[in-house]
Amino acid sequence: MRVVAKIGTASITDDRGVIDVAAVAKLSDEVAALRLEGHEVVVVSSGAVAAGVAALGLPSRPTDMQTLQAISAAGQSRLVEVYNRELARHDLVGAQVLLDPHDFVDRTQYLHARSTIERLLELGCIPVVNENDAIANDELRYGDNDRLAALLANSIHADVLVLLTDMDGVYTADPRRDPSATLIPLVRVGDPLLAVSVEAGGSGRGSGGMASKLTAARMASWSGMRSVIARASRPDVLAGAVSAELVGTTFEAHDRTLPARKLWIAFAAEVMGAVEVDAGAQRALTDRPNSLLPAGVVSVAGSFAVGDTVDIVGPDGRAFARGLAAIDADVARRVVGLRTPDLPAGVNHEVVHRDDLVVLPT
Repeated sequence: MRVVAKIGTASITDDRGVIDVAAVAKLSDEVAALRLEGHEVVVVSSGAVAAGVAALGLPSRPTDMQTLQAISAAGQSRLVEVYNRELARHDLVGAQVLLDPHDFVDRTQYLHARSTIERLLELGCIPVVNENDAIANDELRYGDNDRLAALLANSIHADVLVLLTDMDGVYTADPRRDPSATLIPLVRVGDPLLAVSVEAGGSGRGSGGMASKLTAARMASWSGMRSVIARASRPDVLAGAVSAELVGTTFEAHDRTLPARKLWIAFAAEVMGAVEVDAGAQRALTDRPNSLLPAGVVSVAGSFAVGDTVDIVGPDGRAFARGLAAIDADVARRVVGLRTPDLPAGVNHEVVHRDDLVVLPT
């Protein structure tokens, strides 16, 4: 079985952001145990920014992007150093892999990243993956490793995604505030809980929280794989997740799957605007793979450029699809409702091309 195990900042650093060696050791022990059983394991590890804060003696996590990117470089080297040492106790070789969103959008980069991970697994290495925060363009596009882990799991055709956190799983309410909250052990395909809304906030040392883990679980489900959200400190948590024990909250795999690029569009891209369409256009987009044409557009919201992600909204005001804009917002507003023969010269005939459009899971 191929396993992607993601561990969050709160589970791998202490309150000051210092790397918790015992936590890395526990995870390495469990990875080694899976390897002895013949499983392949990829670790996606947060903690570089928090470790950088601690290493540089900063009083708190900065908020400006330039500083965050800089300190991630200081923290990343220290994080991987601990992984290498703990994996070596089991005669395993850790291999640092840094990825960014471009590696899942650009086809050439996607294939290259996937082949690199595949080759590392063939060589018997344990890939230790993190977002390439230090050189990310403009901003940390994901801002958390949960969705990155889901995209990676999709690309290498993993069998299970395990999201390790500082909570036992998903609850009916925040157990820190509501003592009556109960753990949800299993979320089945089509269960309304797949659309459950939770607060984004986490420990304050990371950038994800339970909301991003739920997004990652949805992504995994729509990749055709099972996913588990569980407490990192639970004994033998990886073994339990792999053997399909209910060790936290398990999300069943969906029978419909999306490729990594469309997962990125649907779940991980920053939405820059919205395009409202009429009922006919909504039917055309949902019933078969069509491009969105100006004739079906009713209105345009936001200020987006070519290549930005936009929501496609139906007459009921609900976003039912998402895609990459083929024209910018100003042009889109000028051609609202126009049939293709009536478009000005030089204007793209499509608002969103069908290859860049995905109907959102309901």
